[in-house]
Amino acid sequence: MSEMKEYTLEIYKADRRTKEGRRLVAVQDFAESTRDYIDAVVAGKQRLGLIVELHETWVTRTNMMSGREFRERYDTPNFCSPASESYWSM
Repeated sequence: MSEMKEYTLEIYKADRRTKEGRRLVAVQDFAESTRDYIDAVVAGKQRLGLIVELHETWVTRTNMMSGREFRERYDTPNFCSPASESYWSM
């Protein structure tokens, strides 16, 4: 049995008008789920022609000043994260 974790899907649609060739359609957060279930959801969305990026919602980082570990969202900007020098230089 897989471990229960929180996942986030970033769903894109192909769009040649943008520089990257795709545009963000939705960000979908899931409560604690197994990896098998999330993989099934991703496969279903890919069958619809969407581009899906899978991320674990929470990542563990180390505080730059104290050295203690903490959890933050994967999409936290660098300047808002205590793990970066720019956070502490303001």
